Amino acid sequence: MRVDVPVSGSHAKAAKLPFEPEAAELEPLYEKHRKIYPKYVKGFYRSLKTWIGGGLLVFYFVGPWLRWSRDNGSPSQMFLLDMAHERAYIMGVEIWPQEIYYLAGALILGAFGLFFATTLFGRVWCGITCPQTVFTDLFVAVERLFEGDRNQRMRRDRGPWSLDKALRKGSTLITWVAISLIIGWTWEIYFNEAFTTTKALLEGRIGEGSPVSWGVMGFALGVGAIFFVLAGFAREQFCIYMCPWPRFQAAMYDEDSLVVTYETWRGEPRAAAHKDTDFTNRGHCIDCKQCVQVCPTGIDIRDGSQLACIGCALCVDACDSIMTLMNLPPGLITYDSFSRQEARAKGETGRYRFFRGRTFAYAGLMALVVGIMAYGLLGRSNTGITVQHERAPMFVSLAAGHIRNGYDFKILRMAEEPTTYVLSIKGLPNASLRAVFYAETDQPVVELPVKADSVGSYRVYVTAAKAVLKGKATDFTFVLTDKSTGLVTEQQAMFAGPDSTTNP
Repeated sequence: MRVDVPVSGSHAKAAKLPFEPEAAELEPLYEKHRKIYPKYVKGFYRSLKTWIGGGLLVFYFVGPWLRWSRDNGSPSQMFLLDMAHERAYIMGVEIWPQEIYYLAGALILGAFGLFFATTLFGRVWCGITCPQTVFTDLFVAVERLFEGDRNQRMRRDRGPWSLDKALRKGSTLITWVAISLIIGWTWEIYFNEAFTTTKALLEGRIGEGSPVSWGVMGFALGVGAIFFVLAGFAREQFCIYMCPWPRFQAAMYDEDSLVVTYETWRGEPRAAAHKDTDFTNRGHCIDCKQCVQVCPTGIDIRDGSQLACIGCALCVDACDSIMTLMNLPPGLITYDSFSRQEARAKGETGRYRFFRGRTFAYAGLMALVVGIMAYGLLGRSNTGITVQHERAPMFVSLAAGHIRNGYDFKILRMAEEPTTYVLSIKGLPNASLRAVFYAETDQPVVELPVKADSVGSYRVYVTAAKAVLKGKATDFTFVLTDKSTGLVTEQQAMFAGPDSTTNP
């Protein structure tokens, strides 16, 4: 249908179309952000969060400074991901780039561990041990120190600016900035030697030729800025809008998973009350909203299970304190499973099933991954071989019907002592070896010295009679024997030659 809209003049106000809604009918797509002022509460779960979060913070900040004795000039830092030298040091274990599968195993183990914990206790990771939660708790504690608890902060934010308000806000921001810088620098010294780089930083030696390059500084400042924004300002918005985990955690739940829940059967109908109220024919909830005031994401747990609930259980502490004041039994808000809550609503006792299909499956997968990694670590060799066949030419024909192949031969010495290896071959009868710079003539075996914790690179030539070859490619094996320990490492390779089946 054609709609003719009369317009007079180039600057005339646009006419409203018949199907265009009134301006008053339009609603914003997104609700305006409301700042959350979580109230401090005492109780079991608050203490649990404080002790676990405090322990994680101590471990994070102290970890790079812990020492571990290593020989031959290796770093003495207990935890160090030395990207410059392509090493990872975790206490007594040294991981090389070729052993990246240990990192993959650790990530898989962490994933299954998270699934296992969620199946048992809901979002316990989010509420207690997630870095966002731990650092946000730290930043909120600083804010509470300078600006007071919930009501004081709300009243001060609504009031006009004053010297007292400016000083308190400024002290909070300055402390946040200091903590963020320490967080960023601590992250950086997990990848660089802590004492060396920190000393250079304190002495002002930054730039080319210094352990603290501008890249290092930029990375540390970037990490600090991220935590400053997320823990200081984003807070619950990160958990609700940015974190992907709440979107698929429901797949980990079942009817026996313990989650923070409101016992509707006991709390409703709710209404205001005092100590002398008779609760015989009414619910135990007195609608005090303490559970909402202590929630770090500002939700009302009485509305049911919600994506924004991080499972911190602070609402449990708040509600239990009110129940105690009202001489009512605790647990109106509690960690409970859906099946047990349903049973108690019917007057039955209900029970929690720890052992069930999901828990067995996740526990079994975790045990399998741990077993594979332990077997690999306990049985790992301190020697690795990398062999690359020379491509141009693939082989060289010599006098007396012999063929020679060249190889780039690398030996990974993953130990703190130097050694000498004896290299030989099997699978090529009467073949001989020559290692450039270490053997001037062809020999049955050659010796290859390798320094501690390093890679020895050699050009190795293998010579064999044309008569022993089997077509264009003949498989054989390099045999590397450690003279100091007798440990034998083998690596299969290919010997190229002319096609003996068509050109005898």
